Amino acid sequence: MRDLLTFLGESPSRFHAVENLRQTLEQEGYTRLSECGTWDLAVGGKYYVTRNGSALMAFRIPRKDFTGFMMSASHSDYPAFRVKENAELTGPEKYLRLNTERYGGQLLSTWLDRPLTVAGRVLVEEKGAIATKLVYVDKDLLMIPSVAAHMNREANNGFKFDPKCDMVPLMALDTEKGAFRKLVAEAAGCKAEDILGTDLFLCLRQKPLVWGANGEFVSAAGLDDLQCAYGCFKGFMEAKESSSVPVYVLFDNEEVGSQTKQGAGGTFLADLVDRVCAAMGRDKASAVACSFMVSADNAHAVHPNHPEFADATHRPAMNAGPVIKFGVRYATDGASQAIFTALCKKAGVPVQHFANRSDMAGGGTLGCISLGQLSVNTVDIGLPQLAMHSCFETAGSKDTEYLVKAMAEVYSASFREDHGLFTLA
Repeated sequence: MRDLLTFLGESPSRFHAVENLRQTLEQEGYTRLSECGTWDLAVGGKYYVTRNGSALMAFRIPRKDFTGFMMSASHSDYPAFRVKENAELTGPEKYLRLNTERYGGQLLSTWLDRPLTVAGRVLVEEKGAIATKLVYVDKDLLMIPSVAAHMNREANNGFKFDPKCDMVPLMALDTEKGAFRKLVAEAAGCKAEDILGTDLFLCLRQKPLVWGANGEFVSAAGLDDLQCAYGCFKGFMEAKESSSVPVYVLFDNEEVGSQTKQGAGGTFLADLVDRVCAAMGRDKASAVACSFMVSADNAHAVHPNHPEFADATHRPAMNAGPVIKFGVRYATDGASQAIFTALCKKAGVPVQHFANRSDMAGGGTLGCISLGQLSVNTVDIGLPQLAMHSCFETAGSKDTEYLVKAMAEVYSASFREDHGLFTLA
């Protein structure tokens, strides 16, 4: 649990999350590959590749001829507010505010009256090239103030927030123009005039924590989906070698549809499979047919105050293991359910089931989106949580370890399907 809290606390943006995982891979002897270069892969080799600084894939080549790929997919992004390029709003009066736009489907009210700052990346001119600098302004910089109940009598009666008005963060009083850009440049270790581009987001200053009478709960920003990202990564690192290529996949932009070069709707994963098969002289079609994917994105636990929102017979509980998701917008079918259940059983991990209430629609998943690029048996899973898309979400403190054990078993396995007969080894 301590490692999860550290990872969450050190990942205030998707770019930081990828960099933290990248550094761990480097420490463990993984070789970084360039998408612009030739991939000379070796039996027993360990490799990783990044795209856009916000998506990452890691894999290992087994010491025997591989049959297929055992994969997981999670995502690095979560709902937040993106800082617009010309960010400073002067006034009314002597206020300095920041111009932002919604990224994903936030629970807007949760962002009010909390200490905030900004994190992400800037692109700067450096030695004749354009370099990326990670940014985290390490101070209580911003706050989005509520309107007093005396002035907004409807605040507790289903008030509808206007993002361009109600969700604008306050930064300063009586500050000169360009103050925000200067703070960002200082955090990046560069000059304001050298910044050529930015990808900056509001982020919470509150640190991740474990709480409850017996430490049952963990709360943090971005549990959906950094909890799954971390659990799958740990399982990948702890897995034993098999006759499959284990592939850890961390996409970006799931919260806004995944249709980007670094998202599940892009070609990142398909490109990797193509290049691994080409480098190792393996037939791609047969390798893909012997592949399996776990699409890992958090799920809804039964809410303590609103149990009526859960389906009558699908009621996931926190600290009771990973949840297999079922529904028309999920990739799970009977075969992928059986495969994942069998692997969890072997690992000694309990499994739960989730389906949306029949009159409520669920969201899309990485599994279904990525199948448009790479057609493999896929199961959609998640860890049960509360307050999904709040700026401070809550999950069970034991479930991450369940996911690590389950994914270590997945990554240690190989899969084959022949005429409806599914074999795991």
